[in-house]
Amino acid sequence: MRGWHRGALPVLLAGFLSLEAQAPDGARSALERAYELLRKRDYDAAVVQFRRGLAVAPELSEARKDLAYTLLRVGENEEARDLFRESMERNPEDVTVALEYAFLCYETKQRREARLVFDRIRRTAQGAAQTTAEEAFKNIDLPMREGISRWQKAVEREPDNFSAHRELAELLEDSDRSAEAAVHYESAWRLRPAERNLLLDLGRVWQRQGQKEKSAAALLAASRGAGPRAAESARQLLPARYPYVYEFRAAFELDPANLELRRELAYLLLEMGNRQEAEREFLGIVEQAPSDLLSSAQLGFLRLQRRDLEGARPFLDAVLDAKTEGAGELQDRVRAALKLPKGLQQRAPEAAEPALSRNARVMAEKSLQAGYLQDALKYLTAAHGEDPLDFSVILKLGWTHNLLRQDQQALDWFALARKSPDVQIAEEARQAYRNLEPEYSPLRTTFWITPFYSSRWQNAFGYSQLKSEFRLGRLPFRPYLSMRLVGDSSPLGGPAYPQYLSESAFILGAGLATRQWKGLMAWGEAGTSVSYEPRAGGASRALPDYRGGVSYGKGFGNLPGGPNTGAYYENHEDAVYVARFDNDFLLYCQNRAGYSFGKAHGLGGLRVSLYVNFNITGDTKRQYWANFVEAGPGLRFGLPFLPGSFHFFVDALRGVHLINYSNPRRPNYYDLRAGFWYAFVK
Repeated sequence: MRGWHRGALPVLLAGFLSLEAQAPDGARSALERAYELLRKRDYDAAVVQFRRGLAVAPELSEARKDLAYTLLRVGENEEARDLFRESMERNPEDVTVALEYAFLCYETKQRREARLVFDRIRRTAQGAAQTTAEEAFKNIDLPMREGISRWQKAVEREPDNFSAHRELAELLEDSDRSAEAAVHYESAWRLRPAERNLLLDLGRVWQRQGQKEKSAAALLAASRGAGPRAAESARQLLPARYPYVYEFRAAFELDPANLELRRELAYLLLEMGNRQEAEREFLGIVEQAPSDLLSSAQLGFLRLQRRDLEGARPFLDAVLDAKTEGAGELQDRVRAALKLPKGLQQRAPEAAEPALSRNARVMAEKSLQAGYLQDALKYLTAAHGEDPLDFSVILKLGWTHNLLRQDQQALDWFALARKSPDVQIAEEARQAYRNLEPEYSPLRTTFWITPFYSSRWQNAFGYSQLKSEFRLGRLPFRPYLSMRLVGDSSPLGGPAYPQYLSESAFILGAGLATRQWKGLMAWGEAGTSVSYEPRAGGASRALPDYRGGVSYGKGFGNLPGGPNTGAYYENHEDAVYVARFDNDFLLYCQNRAGYSFGKAHGLGGLRVSLYVNFNITGDTKRQYWANFVEAGPGLRFGLPFLPGSFHFFVDALRGVHLINYSNPRRPNYYDLRAGFWYAFVK
């Protein structure tokens, strides 16, 4: 079969005239360069520029199609197919893209998908597209029906014919007859259980039928026992989380000869602290495969830990007596456990490492450095399949999913990496998990408090907020309930006391807040301000309160509280509307640049950072108390026995009022502020 518009690339350059007007500034230069390289027939370089442009502006459908056509020129048919699929999903009415996608599906051996798309187009389109789709559908469908009839007869003649069952199952699946295909895939699997690639096929068709538990068992077994390609494909079809214990058991029940699957289950039980069940699984592995030295050693270690030396010795002796290549490191671990002299090391420890795992990690690292995240994900997945307890790989899987904006999958990998015996990996995973987990919780409660003393006002102030947010599916905003405190310890009174410092009130509100996007979020709320002091003139202590705004925050470098030492910079911008302040907009710009000393710097567990403040505040009503600039040095430190989100601060500031009309005080001031900050998310 030939593509629908394979000759379209020479005319793609004209498409940039309309594309240029749509592209945002960040994407325009990359796309201009891409089309220039197309004119020069430098397709590889053009692909790179197209990718850069689309990374900034993924909504540009024309650029995506042009990238797909360019990929066809360099022979990347599968990636081009996937781009056409994405374009088709974004614009189902684009028949040209749908046809191109269908032809590429057929050429890349996705006959079922090609048949379905051609069938849809021939039923809904008109003109030349309908004619093309009709002809293509017949060219696919007729040979399929003939093949199904032929293989059905072969199965009737020889019910134990493995090849006949498999061929028939594949044709039935391609013809979108999943229920019948599942019967013959299962028959083929029962005839040859060692052909674990069939578990991928079986899991896939069961998944289409909605048989989730059976599908998960088959896919999990395939992901741990089949060849690398089938295992990777199976993982992509599994839920985006680490499997549960009962799912491992169901998979092992389906595929009882899959020792790799059972070994991972045993290690999972061990990580969960269920040593008794883990020992039972390791014993089952050793009974099935006495030559599995790693399982023998682990079984022996478990029995040693519960002081069953006699029960442990046969398994540890089996490891010590082994003559197999690569057993030296494991034997030394056994000798150490038994307090025996260490044996002669015959080869470097890394030489015993599985070649597939080692190579996959190397390729993953190179892909990450080059920015090819999808390739890195594939190699890391392969490395994890070879060594499921390599926590450095598990952590990198979390970060790679995070970079691909697949945060739900990243959360699952970070959760697993938290159990690493390596303290640094576990701590990094815990921090990443804490940062991501609240975003996916149906109810997120946050609390922060920051009391401090100001020498300028000779008073102590307290600000805090307790907020509960509710996640509603994938909506871009969240409703919330909030209680704020804006108060001080000894009101100064008089007209000179600026209201922005202390409202002497609890503020109860309900509102909506958008999700964070690159540090940016918007919010708005309505509520009631309840003063804990009598209001002037005997006014009611409870007043309506309406406020909202936009907030932006970003940090760069070795931020305070982290494990590393080095320079950093923080920026926070806020625009806040408060109706009770005469419908005023307050604008805050806070900047902090400094140097943080990480936990590993040798300060007795203290978390210390030195910095310089530069803050600007303004408002739309141009009131003296809300328009000033201040700058000065500061110190922040946290104590080792306090939570990481608890820290003390001391700032020495020199300030200048930008507006002095009605200002009863000097235009310049000094202020020494000292206090603490504490926050948590649950």
